[in-house]
Amino acid sequence: MEQKIKTLREYIEEAKTQGRAVGHFNISNLEAFHGIVNAATKLNLPVIIGVSEGEEAFVGRDEIFALVKAMKEQGKPVFLNADHHYTFDSVKACIDRGFDSVIVDGAALSFEENVALAKKCVEYARNCGRDVVVEGELGYIGQSSKILEGVPEGVLLDSLTTAKDAKRFVEETGVDMLAPAVGNIHGMFKGGVDPRLNIERIKEISDAVGIPLVLHGGSGNEADFAEAIKAGMAIVHINTEIRVAYKEALEESLEAHPEEVAPYKILKPTVEAVEEKVIEKLKLFNNID
Repeated sequence: MEQKIKTLREYIEEAKTQGRAVGHFNISNLEAFHGIVNAATKLNLPVIIGVSEGEEAFVGRDEIFALVKAMKEQGKPVFLNADHHYTFDSVKACIDRGFDSVIVDGAALSFEENVALAKKCVEYARNCGRDVVVEGELGYIGQSSKILEGVPEGVLLDSLTTAKDAKRFVEETGVDMLAPAVGNIHGMFKGGVDPRLNIERIKEISDAVGIPLVLHGGSGNEADFAEAIKAGMAIVHINTEIRVAYKEALEESLEAHPEEVAPYKILKPTVEAVEEKVIEKLKLFNNID
């Protein structure tokens, strides 16, 4: 029987009130899943597992749902998010499957189209019979979690989401959370340091909308995390740094043991590398020394 834990909404509100942030980490495979859950368990913290449309297709919607459900049954506050889903049908499928939260990403659409899509998803979530947290996006920050040579095409770092537009978007859609463009980008610059976040704008948007904000493109922005969280970011997304940690650990494992053919031996260091990176981030998000 599933043990009683707080809802994702409760954990998010609690974090926002206490000046902390819930960590959101994407996966593409079982090794990353175990690394993330191991880290959260060791620190006794809630964690969100995210799968984008591509990651979901690779891992399997039913499979990842079953894994997260098993964690909840053990009393672990592990939640599942449909990260960056671009159509109503894809959002609906994740809500129907039992995901805890969904991100309807209409940031590349016109304001009116974005509002219409987000509103439709919110209405469906409200009538699904469960408490599903719906996040909307306003401001284009790219779509790929990878190492970047420069600013992604279509991303304008000086074209930030305004408090006025954010307030209107939230009022017209009813979303529970908002991911604004505040100088952040998806992916991570080669060298590991991304452009600085606009903390003042985060605070302006937070004050205007009155709901939790979400920081996407968190990889490479470590210097600004503490201030961004104080200003209103209640969830921080990390993906690229996990991918890099996984890849480097795998390369080292293969190089150190070229004759090894047992996957569980080859891949064990990748779980440990992801776990170490997630512990580092969770401590940062939660003011743990």
